[in-house]
Order: sequence, then structure tokens, then C-alpha cells
Amino acid sequence: MEKNERKRRTFTTDRLLLRSWTEADAEDLYRYAKDPQVGPAAGWPVHTSVENSREIIKNVLSEPETYAICLKEDGKAIGSIGLMEPRCEAGAKTDAAKEKELEIGFWLGRPFWGRGYVPEAVRCLQEYAFEILGCSALWCGYYDGNEKSKRTQEKCGFVFHHTEKEVYCPLMGETRTEHFNLLTKMQWEKK
Repeated sequence: MEKNERKRRTFTTDRLLLRSWTEADAEDLYRYAKDPQVGPAAGWPVHTSVENSREIIKNVLSEPETYAICLKEDGKAIGSIGLMEPRCEAGAKTDAAKEKELEIGFWLGRPFWGRGYVPEAVRCLQEYAFEILGCSALWCGYYDGNEKSKRTQEKCGFVFHHTEKEVYCPLMGETRTEHFNLLTKMQWEKK
């Protein structure tokens, strides 16, 4: 089955709607992704136009398990969250992969920072990953200096696992230091 043919889920939380990205979201995506304080911290360049954002929706944000973070009140995209195969050297590249590990990634438009939206979205996808997808562990990483992402991960129960130095960040064309946190299903169940 092709990636875009897979059934797309929609999630709701107290304040949020997590849904698939559509090309109609291009203007909202550009509004927040053109901010130099958002993308570069997460490892991707600022968007240069609405058309650039539309292409990102078609080629990147259309991946399975990638969702627009929207406020329930208007359904407009204010950020993104998704589940993917782990990128870190320790994750899912050994026999532990049989236990089904995933990585969670996220970003949020700057006007919405500090309101608890990302932890709310992360907790929603944690439940989905552990209860529905049967994951044994979730990874989450942040680049050196991204203290906001580090704090969000800690709030969501992730625990420091390791640091990888000189990780190539292909979208930015540079090497960085990346820190990886882990949350096992057992740790999540104890929360």
C-alpha cells in the first residue's frame, strides 16, 4: 500500500486536534515555518514562500503518522508532530528493533509557545504508540542548545539516554551535537 493510501487517523485532546496535513494548510505552515527561531532549532531551514511550504506538505509532512497540531476551536495548523523510525545509533538498529521502537518529533509556531500544547500533543501520541501500535519504547532528540525541546521532553517523561556528537544535519548542511532521550512503555505505564 502506498504511503498516502494508508488510513489517516485524527486525534483530539482537551484543546487540540491532530490531523493529516493538506495542501490547504500551506499558508498557515508558512506563517510559522518562516520564523528563524523555529525550523533551524529543529534541524530544518526556514520556509521561503507559501509554495515552498506546499512542497514540504507534499514531500515531507505527508508521511504516515505525521500530523498537523491544530487548535480545536478553528482547526488551523500551528505546528507538527509525528512518529518515525528512530534516527539515533542506539535505536531500532539492533535486536531491540524487534520490540518496535519509534521516535517522536515535533515543532510549534512561536506565538503558541509556553501554553502546554506540545506536551498535550506528545502525551496523545505516546498513548497511541504504546497502546495501539504496541511500541516498547519511544525516542526523542534535540540539538544542543534547544532548551525548550529538552524541557518539553522532560515534562513528557523522557529520560536522557545518550549524546551523539558530529551528527550530520542534512537539511541544514552542518554537523551538530544531538541528545537523545528515551521513554519505555514500562516507564510510561508508571506515570
